[in-house]
Amino acid sequence: MLDLLIKNIKHLATPVGNFPKSGKEHGKILEIENAAIAIENGIISYVGSMENAPACKNFIDASENLVTPGLVDSHTHLVFGGWRQHEMELKLNNVPYLDILKAGDGILSTVSKTREATFMELYIKALIIAKDMLSHGTTSFEIKSGYGLDLDTEVKQLNVIKRLQKSFNEDIVATFMGAHAVPNEYKGKNEEYIDFVIEKVLPHVKENNLAEFCDIFCETGVFDVDLSEKLLKAARKLGFKLKIHADEINPIGGGELAGKLGTHSAEHLIAATDEGIKLMADSGTVAILLPATSFYLDKPYARARKMLDENMSVAIASDFNPGSSPSFNLQFCMNLACLKYKLTPQEALTAVTLNAAAAILKEKEIGSLEVGKKADIVIWDCPDLNFLFYRYGNNQAKHVIKKGVLQ
Repeated sequence: MLDLLIKNIKHLATPVGNFPKSGKEHGKILEIENAAIAIENGIISYVGSMENAPACKNFIDASENLVTPGLVDSHTHLVFGGWRQHEMELKLNNVPYLDILKAGDGILSTVSKTREATFMELYIKALIIAKDMLSHGTTSFEIKSGYGLDLDTEVKQLNVIKRLQKSFNEDIVATFMGAHAVPNEYKGKNEEYIDFVIEKVLPHVKENNLAEFCDIFCETGVFDVDLSEKLLKAARKLGFKLKIHADEINPIGGGELAGKLGTHSAEHLIAATDEGIKLMADSGTVAILLPATSFYLDKPYARARKMLDENMSVAIASDFNPGSSPSFNLQFCMNLACLKYKLTPQEALTAVTLNAAAAILKEKEIGSLEVGKKADIVIWDCPDLNFLFYRYGNNQAKHVIKKGVLQ
């Protein structure tokens, strides 16, 4: 017996498939007018026309609005202590992001606050934010650690993520990012810090099943290509899937390393070279692009169209964090994807649903409205896909359904 029927959908839009889309396939989606979706035990059992929809006593009337899959945010730093509003003055005085970090502020400021915070303080703050994300249509997301930079605090962050996974009705993926910066106690000793992470932290995280992925910030003044490769190879040997923050500010070879190692994703990529993009495309690495970070730091935007031309799979994420992207509004990122990356609404939808799900290894469960997938669905307060990407600054999510349950 059906649990729920969503009827009177004016326009249904969804990518289709169990694998990330790339190149010209990126913008090919299924669009149905006058549609319906049936749900049984939290799983989609019917997608098609209203005319052929099964009968069901329990229903939600979409009221002639747009329906899409739930949004997937494949790159966040959701668990952290404090905020960084004090950096606004530095930004207005054009102090570069890496200079703020070099002076002991930036990420290191958040590290200090996160070390001071209790488990419950971090958990309650993260839970409130996660609920707000859900109300904006984000039904699944990834969370990175990386604001501890020591064993105890990294584990504390990852345990908060684990608690969120158990208590919150979302698909949440954990990424260990102990190599987010060099802590003050290892200042000038980048290689020694990487050795500490490899020898002490990575094994503990793996033994306690605290994260699925391992990530590193490969950037000028943080971790160079050689140290990044050293850590990622050690992580792969332990069984972690690999991610990399690559070429965010300077083209130091992060994209090339991602292609060489075949990392599951490469993230930021503002300064990625032509060669790096080609290598990543050839290796099947998913590009996770972060337009809100470019917006907030007043930096160039990644070359999304070049990546699609090279047949690379592109995902769009918020990069929510207290320093360089203090917003979890994935809807705004969708606007920017059209306006700054020049993606079509169809391409941008794929980038925040199916491809984003693929970037966190969830493409077989979520990311599209298809029979057999989880019923993660957004009913938008707008009539069609163009309208969703046309409006910005307001929350257009009217109803959010997670695993068949109206939130």
